Amino acid sequence: MLQCTYSGVGVWSRCGGVHRVNTMSRLAYLRGIIGVVAAALLAWSISVLEGEMQGLAIEPLDVGTTPATVYRDPDVTSAPIVVIAHGFAGSQQLMKAYALTLAKARYIAVTFDFEGHGANPVPMSGDVTSVDGTTQRLVNETLRVMDAARAEFDLSDRMVLLGHSMATDIIVRAAQADGDVEAVVGVSTFSQAIDRDSPENLLLIVGQWEGMLREEALRVVQLIDRSAQEGEMVGSFANGSARKVFVVPQAEHVAVLYAPSALQEAREWIDDVFDTVRWEGPVPELGLPIIALLAGLVGLIWPLSQALPALALRVPEQRMSVRRFIGVVLLVAVLTPILVAQFNTRFLPVLVADYLSVHLFVYGVAALFFLFFSGAVSPRGMLFSVMFGLLVAAYGVLAFGFGLDSYVASFSAIDARLPIIAIIAVGAIPFMIADAALTERGHAPLWRTLFARGMFLVSLSIAVALDFERLFFLLLIMIVILLFFVVFGTLGGVVGRRTGLAGIPGVGNGITLAWALGVTFPLFAA
Repeated sequence: MLQCTYSGVGVWSRCGGVHRVNTMSRLAYLRGIIGVVAAALLAWSISVLEGEMQGLAIEPLDVGTTPATVYRDPDVTSAPIVVIAHGFAGSQQLMKAYALTLAKARYIAVTFDFEGHGANPVPMSGDVTSVDGTTQRLVNETLRVMDAARAEFDLSDRMVLLGHSMATDIIVRAAQADGDVEAVVGVSTFSQAIDRDSPENLLLIVGQWEGMLREEALRVVQLIDRSAQEGEMVGSFANGSARKVFVVPQAEHVAVLYAPSALQEAREWIDDVFDTVRWEGPVPELGLPIIALLAGLVGLIWPLSQALPALALRVPEQRMSVRRFIGVVLLVAVLTPILVAQFNTRFLPVLVADYLSVHLFVYGVAALFFLFFSGAVSPRGMLFSVMFGLLVAAYGVLAFGFGLDSYVASFSAIDARLPIIAIIAVGAIPFMIADAALTERGHAPLWRTLFARGMFLVSLSIAVALDFERLFFLLLIMIVILLFFVVFGTLGGVVGRRTGLAGIPGVGNGITLAWALGVTFPLFAA
């Protein structure tokens, strides 16, 4: 048998008298390559994203407490105005691709944050189930933005409204209330207010994979012509009856915001409404640069993680058996929503975030309880977990926050959101420590990682089923949690393998998750 000697720092010096390749040197070389590629991706993506904004005047618009931004060619001071509204749990940054597209086509594009969203300090209020409640407040806010834009550019008409998801119902009702809106562009539309006669000149953009919304879009067009098909325009721009369904190939609810074909279709529709010469320039392609930006930030995790100490070099001495692992995950996932349903979880001025913070806490504590008595986790290294976990959180909140807030969606926290983030963190930290332990600090087989995280989403689905009227908003926020697992689950695995402590990625990702949820959930005042 070959006998090996260990010289420390992870380097096997000799094995049976034969020199071995320095594994650590190979890893260091690979980390260096990944670091260079990640830095190059960051540099390229930022240069492209910034380049798409060059030559435009991007300036704030005064609409009282509502944050609003104007995008226009500096030479354009009088042109049709396109007011652009984001969907639920979104922000004005999310609609930047449409704003840039239309500003470059010499329209005046205006984006804004709805009450309770993004940087808007005024919470949503009213009855969310009533048209006369929250919906009417958001319609009124849209009308205020429209009036402010008209006053700023001395225009009383020549207005278009464009919105995504939740906002499509708002802009349809705003167009009907205003009377001077010449066209509406609905992206992923659902609105019971649409009828045969209004709104005028309606373009419906929908993703190929948005089955229900795709059917609804076609139904709306067939109010004008029962034989209408997707991609076919019916009615006439002359009398305001034009309608069309445009299906974006291989796109879902988010991809429709960046697909070049969708941007071009919206631009051409508005050109036809105002009978102007079509702008032939290319539309901004933000999707790939944004993916490259996130990939670069993720890619830097491994090289940067080497600044953390290797506090424990071995994988867990006692891995849970497959039967016990599945049993623990299933038990916690099913029992958590049943237990939390017994308590009053309405204590935060944010839609369902108070419930989610309690769900995270119970889920995390219960999982850690079973893991502790199974020998798969121990409370060692808590001081190091807090110290270095804060460094991990700083990278998650600051580095990712800069990229997201600048180019994707609001990630900065106004003062009203800071205590909310702190309260969510009380639940998010134990949950993410449990997640790091269940995934064995990045050492677990892929199926265990997918099963553990998938069952948490199932657990939330059970909670929604138990109280659909109140918690159905959780279904809309699950994409945020899924993306968090993809991006920050990778970060946690790298940090966990490096440090050997579940607490470090747990604390770091727990704070980051609390921040992400705290700035995403709409503020709501009863």
